[in-house]
Amino acid sequence: QVQLVESGGGLVQPGGSLRLSCVASGSIFGINNMKWYRQAPGKQRELVAAITSGGTTNYADSVKGRFTISRDNATYTGYLQMNSLKPEDTAVYYCYALVRAYELSPRTYQYWGQGTQVTVSS
Repeated sequence: QVQLVESGGGLVQPGGSLRLSCVASGSIFGINNMKWYRQAPGKQRELVAAITSGGTTNYADSVKGRFTISRDNATYTGYLQMNSLKPEDTAVYYCYALVRAYELSPRTYQYWGQGTQVTVSS
């Protein structure tokens, strides 16, 4: 079993910055993809950013140039640096990880964090 714990959310003024963290713990041999999703009230959950184990990144058009996803493979930690925040970035942000649990098995498992609230408001 694997747990993902997010932190770093909060209330910030428009134009401000926040850095989200996601720490994975448990039975982990390696983490393939790490992703950040968000869900605003009344809206579907959407992919914000993704990063592979090799460091290749992908972003939603709405956050390109403002958000940066990164990871520390040694500590199984993912990050989302959010700059120039806008009110429309307000949402619950969720961490996702595709985990390989065992060295002798290529099978992967999907895990989600509990979410962290980001509110952008003056």
